[in-house]
Amino acid sequence: MYFSIVIRTLFMYFFIIVVYRIMGKKEVGQLSIIDLIVSILIAELVAIAIEGEKNIFMSIIPITILSLTQIFISYITLKSEKVRDIIDGKPTVIIKNGKLNFTEMAHLRYSLDDLVTQLRLQGVKSIEKVKYAVLENNGSLSVFLDDNDYPMPIILDGVIDYQVLTEINKDYKWLKSKLDKENIMLEEIFYAFYTHSKLFIIKKDELL
Repeated sequence: MYFSIVIRTLFMYFFIIVVYRIMGKKEVGQLSIIDLIVSILIAELVAIAIEGEKNIFMSIIPITILSLTQIFISYITLKSEKVRDIIDGKPTVIIKNGKLNFTEMAHLRYSLDDLVTQLRLQGVKSIEKVKYAVLENNGSLSVFLDDNDYPMPIILDGVIDYQVLTEINKDYKWLKSKLDKENIMLEEIFYAFYTHSKLFIIKKDELL
């Protein structure tokens, strides 16, 4: 019995290493809701495989299905902004120029206590000092005390975020003039962000 548990444990250990290598590297703090759900399900299936008396393949098969599903979803979210927004959500600005966005906080069920705790952990004593605070998809809070600290993502995979344009007091005409000056088409852009009063562009053909 004990020998069987040792063998099952070692087998599942190396099997899960392979599974997570295939699914891709992510820090624990960067896990999305979907990543977290998959990790919990895999952990439960591994526990069943190690402790249970059933055939170990009864856990290997669903783990394989989960990992393949996760890889497929990751591919789809990489290609489609709409699917990405549905599955992962979007980062939300909850502080702008020292003012709280209570509407978004209520929508996200993010309490003032949560906010104050996160600010305190980052050494920020006063909300009024915060230029931007962004609640990321994974629940972490990114805090910027100065305009130049915060890279504003304007274009992602050829799609313009008009809300960001409004926040930086720019419009489509300004953006088009910048792209025309660089002789770059919108669909050629993988990522474009605004920081230090400049527009930085990463083209798709520049990716490794």
